Amino acid sequence: MIVLGCNGFTRGAELFAEHYGAVGTEKHYVLGHDAGAALLVDGKLVAAVEEERINREKKTSDFPFHAVNWCLEHAGVQFSDIDLIAIPWNFSDKVFDAMVAELAGVPMKPAEKVSRLERLGALFENSLSPEAILADFAERTGFTPDPEKVVFVQHHLAHAMTGYYMAGMKDTAFLISDGRAELLSSLIGEIRDGRIRVFDESTISANDSIGNLFASITRYLGFVPNNDEYKIMGLSGFAEPPSPNPFLDHIVQLHEDGRYTLCRPHDLENPRCFDELFEKHFGPFEDTVEYKANLAAAAQEMLTVVTSHQLRALEARTELNHLLFEGGLALNCVNNTKLLEGSRFQDMAVSFGASDTGVAIGAAVHAWANHPDNTAEVKYADSVTPYLGPDYDDATIERTLHGFSDRVQWSRLGEDEIVDQVAKLLTEKVVISWFQGRLEHGPRALGHRSILANPKFPDIKDVINTRVKHREPFRPFAPIVLESDAPKIFEMGRKTRSPYMTFVFPVRPEYHNVIPGATHVDGTSRVQTVTDENTPLLATLLRRFTALTDVPCLINTSFNVAGEPIVCSPADALNCFLGTEIDYLVLGNYLVTKTDPSA
Repeated sequence: MIVLGCNGFTRGAELFAEHYGAVGTEKHYVLGHDAGAALLVDGKLVAAVEEERINREKKTSDFPFHAVNWCLEHAGVQFSDIDLIAIPWNFSDKVFDAMVAELAGVPMKPAEKVSRLERLGALFENSLSPEAILADFAERTGFTPDPEKVVFVQHHLAHAMTGYYMAGMKDTAFLISDGRAELLSSLIGEIRDGRIRVFDESTISANDSIGNLFASITRYLGFVPNNDEYKIMGLSGFAEPPSPNPFLDHIVQLHEDGRYTLCRPHDLENPRCFDELFEKHFGPFEDTVEYKANLAAAAQEMLTVVTSHQLRALEARTELNHLLFEGGLALNCVNNTKLLEGSRFQDMAVSFGASDTGVAIGAAVHAWANHPDNTAEVKYADSVTPYLGPDYDDATIERTLHGFSDRVQWSRLGEDEIVDQVAKLLTEKVVISWFQGRLEHGPRALGHRSILANPKFPDIKDVINTRVKHREPFRPFAPIVLESDAPKIFEMGRKTRSPYMTFVFPVRPEYHNVIPGATHVDGTSRVQTVTDENTPLLATLLRRFTALTDVPCLINTSFNVAGEPIVCSPADALNCFLGTEIDYLVLGNYLVTKTDPSA
């Protein structure tokens, strides 16, 4: 059985701009961001890629035309071969009716209600409804799918199945939380034998979304919502949360069964509806690190208190010992570690596709696992890898290099030579971009499209932030470490591995001065562990580097600059290399330098 997962709307950004004023950096802040496609063949995930990596538009919500075509081409599949098309949204007539009923109960003048209803109707008719999605698919691909072969999966259930598949498809409890889906923003439940059970009494409406509240905080502090929330997480390390915490005293209220509500509902047509409350409780906005860090620390504590409240309700409802956390909030790795350590769950998994980058995968898995013709045993989930996107052979790399020959020079080395040479270069204060194999999936660079540096230099963070990434100086960098070495360097608690950079751990005191460039101001690091099985070349590089330096980690950050997607192709890599002060570029087995490094 061949299943194509597909997330994205051709007219989504246009309609949100026209009807809701979502333009500029906020054009993808509601629905459809992180568009992409995934292909499942007989239960095996063979390809997945985000549309932004190919069309080069950060956070794009466009129909994933390029991503779909690449997945099919990679697998040698035609549209006519596809058995099911899975969409990670289900904006049914029932959902529309619920939204209309909710609007009817809002204390608002009838004329404004009519106006809002017209905008909502236009959004459904032209973008979100099943009919609009089918028409969009046909128009963009030239293939008209059989409606009977298209499965519309509730967005949060797609999130749940993404995590379930990545974690080996074993019975598990789950917490899903993000900005919003069709009607909800968060839910808890169980997955047993591939079947999802939602604990309905604990669901959270979209009006009370803590994810959207966090987005409002991100916007208020001058960052991009649905993109820069990790900056709030990073800033929180520079301050202690205020006591009492205004978020917990005045804005969020906790209730029975893990539920919570906000002091006022989110307003789709007024994304700054909370700004006045932020100023009331934290004072007039100041564009200073101190002001932002104080508010960020309060927001981070609020997030942990609220999600811990949900987990307590989940613990009371299930005897299962494994936990999945998926959805945009699961990218808050500072919170993830606290959630696990404060719970009774033996382990907690957060996948590389936890945000909306992964819902095309989850929708495909949901459609496959629940299809009546599927009687095959699940036998592929244990070997799932994040390296699911395009790769490029030596001929393509060399052809691309010749196109840049007036600005770069290169040498081709053997695999062992390239590792030795890079390990020696990294003993100095240099920055090296590392491009290998298939593009990783998800928002984190996981060692195939990465920038590497030596964390022993305390100011290496400043070098990368200002000269390479062109971003805020407070931003921390993550260490990449051999899984076998990680417990010696980091206090990992119940975790034995962190392959997707989704957990934060304290750095052991004896290593603070060994890896200062990868240690945040609060003494923690967002760790990625690697193994010979998953990333053999990177694991070998780490061993060679450690043998030369006695430094057991490398800094690993994404190969891009602020505002740009992670690079996909050799041409993307060369353009980024030439537009920054990166010292060396490794393209497969090619070591590349600039003809004029000072240019």
